[in-house]
Amino acid sequence: MELGIGIGWRPEIADAVEELPGVDWVEVVAENICPGHLPAALTRLRSRGVKVIPHGVSLGLGGADRPSEQRLADLAERATALGAPLVTEHIAFVRAGGVLTASPQLEAGHLLPVPRTWDALKVLCENVRIAQDALPVPLALENIAALISWPDEELTEGQFLAELVERTGVRLLIDVANLHTNHVNRGEDPSVALDELPVEAIAYVHVAGGIERDGVWHDTHAHPVTQPVLDVLTELRSRVSPPGVLLERDDDFPPAAELSAELTTIRATLAAAAPAGSHGGRSTASGPRGEARAHEGPKACGQVETGRGSSPAPRERVALDQTALLSALVAGTPAPEGFDSRRLRVQSRALAAKRADVVAKVAPELPEIVGAGYRAEYLAYAKSRPMRAGYRRDALDFAEQLLVAGRPADDNARRLLTRWWEERVAPHPPRRSTRLVRAARAALVRR
Repeated sequence: MELGIGIGWRPEIADAVEELPGVDWVEVVAENICPGHLPAALTRLRSRGVKVIPHGVSLGLGGADRPSEQRLADLAERATALGAPLVTEHIAFVRAGGVLTASPQLEAGHLLPVPRTWDALKVLCENVRIAQDALPVPLALENIAALISWPDEELTEGQFLAELVERTGVRLLIDVANLHTNHVNRGEDPSVALDELPVEAIAYVHVAGGIERDGVWHDTHAHPVTQPVLDVLTELRSRVSPPGVLLERDDDFPPAAELSAELTTIRATLAAAAPAGSHGGRSTASGPRGEARAHEGPKACGQVETGRGSSPAPRERVALDQTALLSALVAGTPAPEGFDSRRLRVQSRALAAKRADVVAKVAPELPEIVGAGYRAEYLAYAKSRPMRAGYRRDALDFAEQLLVAGRPADDNARRLLTRWWEERVAPHPPRRSTRLVRAARAALVRR
């Protein structure tokens, strides 16, 4: 299926996307779309024949738990509502703990890397099969960017992706910016990954911007696309003509002219790259991937065993490892053996900063009420309070902790925060007249 050149659709740039020339398709964050109330701008794009593909971020298919039936049903509903030709998700885990580890469930609020081990591959494969059976259209999975590396990995990224495709038939969404991120942060050569992965399985490609700070590449999606990322796109194009290429931007949106210029640069990069030729995609059995298969041997992707007796089975082993890592990142427990403690601290700070930013977006009243001290207050809260549900619940928990501690110090701000919290935790939301009265009172207090 040929897609062409696309851009990530976000409400902040909805008007610009409609006017951009040469946009063949768009991608939307699935969790941000309500099937019964599609944004008018998306509806207009669809009426013009622009394809819309939902891109999920919360399934956590690389996690130890089997995927949630409700999350799969929600993703399927969005695919149907958008008339999407396929849906996409990530090779990542986003939560850990729970029943498999007899511990509280922790939410990362971010995409975290799966260990490239045979255990993790088996778990991922079964989870992918479950998802494929539940979705009405084909599934493609994205390689993610990472700040940290798992110790004692048994496969390279290319080998891991190749095995996943062979065992499940899933398509791939290759993010060239993420390959560059992993080159800077983990020393992995993008060319090697491209040589080893099955390029014929690529459904489409992501291109995005980022920034390097103190030797660490941050995949921000809030900066222009850099030349090294375009160089990886050139490498990929030399091996295969991807069905689609999409520009991602999630924050700090530039004017429409700058977005258009980046799309033009992407087109020019693809046009200038050599056609697929000497690189055939998959490695032969004599290459690294063949060596990995000789060690493990071909495996069907059936049901993954659960632990019986004293020896944990794959899901339990993966669960214990992922819970230990996530707990170190969000709950301040000791770093698991073999991890780079400095990189874990960088990742931990990045997770807390992202939580602060997202909470400010889903509950914009909080920064307004708390004022200039919002970020410092939130980061102090995040150090001791892991996220155990979604961002909206996190916003309520943050407000509750502030109030319990007698903050904000300003009496008026504390009253406003109390009202905000009460309106959202009450069994029934207040009537419109009640909200208007409260708003009027708050306006009088501010004078």
